[in-house]
Amino acid sequence: MTTKNSKILIIDDNEDVLLAAKLLLKPHVGYVTTEKNPENIPQLLMNEKYDVIFLDMNFTQDMTSGQEGFYWLNEILQIDPSAIVILITAYGDVETAVRAVKEGATDFVLKPWQNEKFLATLSSSLRLRESRIEIASLKEKQKLLNEDFNKYHDIIGNSEAIQKVFRTIEKVADTDANVLILGENGTGKELVARALHNQSKRKGESFVNVDMGAITSTLFESELFGHVKGAFTDAKEDRAGRFEVANKGSLFLDEIGNIPVELQSKLLTAIQSRMVSRVGSNKQTPVDIRLICATNKNIYQMVAENQFRQDLLYRINTVEIKIPPLRERREDIPLIAEFFLMQYKNKYGKSNLRLSPAAIVKLEKYDWPGNVRELQHSIERSVILSEGDVLQPTDFLFEKTESHDEDKNIVFDNYKLDDIEKMVIIKAINKHNGNITKAAKELGLTRTSLYRRMEKYNL
Repeated sequence: MTTKNSKILIIDDNEDVLLAAKLLLKPHVGYVTTEKNPENIPQLLMNEKYDVIFLDMNFTQDMTSGQEGFYWLNEILQIDPSAIVILITAYGDVETAVRAVKEGATDFVLKPWQNEKFLATLSSSLRLRESRIEIASLKEKQKLLNEDFNKYHDIIGNSEAIQKVFRTIEKVADTDANVLILGENGTGKELVARALHNQSKRKGESFVNVDMGAITSTLFESELFGHVKGAFTDAKEDRAGRFEVANKGSLFLDEIGNIPVELQSKLLTAIQSRMVSRVGSNKQTPVDIRLICATNKNIYQMVAENQFRQDLLYRINTVEIKIPPLRERREDIPLIAEFFLMQYKNKYGKSNLRLSPAAIVKLEKYDWPGNVRELQHSIERSVILSEGDVLQPTDFLFEKTESHDEDKNIVFDNYKLDDIEKMVIIKAINKHNGNITKAAKELGLTRTSLYRRMEKYNL
């Protein structure tokens, strides 16, 4: 929210005060509305949404006690609980200021004011307004998500392996225990995290997802803990970090195994203390979060190799949930395939499309190194390219990679470079059980380069 687009309301029974404030603010904001009579406040707020309201505390009926100001403050907050109200008075003192803030005011200024102080108060109040709008938007999106997804957030399956996951979710969800989700790429770690949130006491609050593998070391603290204006070159305004945005809700740190060792202590400190300091500030801000983490790496091996702090692991894995790879619950493949088929045949207008028994058998026999995500992409691709009403085995083309249990040479169906590259990438990922770092190293690529190729081939 820029000040140029903001709408300001000033209420004071002194016309000189209204004129002075309007002349001061006009060059800096979009709209300034002034009002002498506080009795008109309800009608004004019914007709317009103001970003900041400046409210005089003392009107003609009561010149010194400020009781009228407190009355109208309460009335404003009854109409708009998210309103940003700054009280102004010529008779202010600390006790009155403290009471005003306790009763819902954002700030407190004295008449006659200093112009720079007045503008600074407005600027900080607008930033607060922006943060409130952002958090309200996140909560509304989360509410819609909660309505759209089923109990287990579209985690599908009847196998004993996945039922064990469901039972663990039910036991853990209603607690605030830290949860570590382990599983290969594409198994649905984020879906489990969302299921935990949606069945928790925090389901009406924000679910904040952070991909730790996508955050550079230089932006680590800023992204997680926020920053203040001027903390570094591009810090043009105060910004809340993910911990603050997730306050009262759930914070999901995906790919937590990718955090460099030198930064893990900073995360550990925040998790232990439940306090964060924005970059450039010494102020400690308390946060109330439910922490959920996930990784596709062998985190215990990383601890043994001093790549991950043992004390941090103890903090994040009060409870572990291990998601089985799709090849270990093949009996769920037909159910999952039908789910995605229903989704994509509706999306692409092919309502009569169905899977043949032979196609289902082929799906069940494939190892699915990319797990559910790969199955989803395969179904979508087949729906798009289908020419009849029945999907046959020939509609599903899988690379001949080595079996998960056997060591075989790669066999090429053709010599198209893209097909060969895709096959080799799948082989490397499969060989290292989904460990992207190790697969990238064997392929002679950086992790970023490998991720780009995986995205190219829908892996």
